[in-house]
Amino acid sequence: MTETLPISVTVNGTEYRYEVEPRLLLVHYIRDILNLTGTHVGCDTSNCGACTVLLDNRSVKSCTLLAVQADGCDVTTIEGLAGEEGLHPVQRGFWEEHGLQCGYCTPGMILSAVQLLQRNPEPTDDEIRSGIEGNLCRCTGYQNIVNAIRWAAERLREAEASQTAKQ
Repeated sequence: MTETLPISVTVNGTEYRYEVEPRLLLVHYIRDILNLTGTHVGCDTSNCGACTVLLDNRSVKSCTLLAVQADGCDVTTIEGLAGEEGLHPVQRGFWEEHGLQCGYCTPGMILSAVQLLQRNPEPTDDEIRSGIEGNLCRCTGYQNIVNAIRWAAERLREAEASQTAKQ
């Protein structure tokens, strides 16, 4: 009989409780148990970043974490990023600035960019490139991805300024 452990993880605002094998990777918990397939498995070695999610607002590669390590944590996947008002500004930036081609790396790239912009709302292009390090795109030359993140940063700053002006 295989040993299982109880975990409770909040994913995209919903709490889930499951018994999982101690060796189950977080990426497989997200994809296979929760059926949230926007989190991709690209390499299983933590090199590509396609499996990136936000764990307590920190971008992590979910292929390097066990599901039991996420017990008690908040996880945000690409499916949980958009709000009632529509796409998150980073998602919209990828659309507006053609920051994707095949789209396989896009969920992980977007979630890494979200964390970057939370920490640094006015990044330079070099800081953007550094912030998405560890996320590989095999289709683009990264410039449109940088443009997309810069576009999102501008929209986020505009939204914050508008919110501040209303107060």
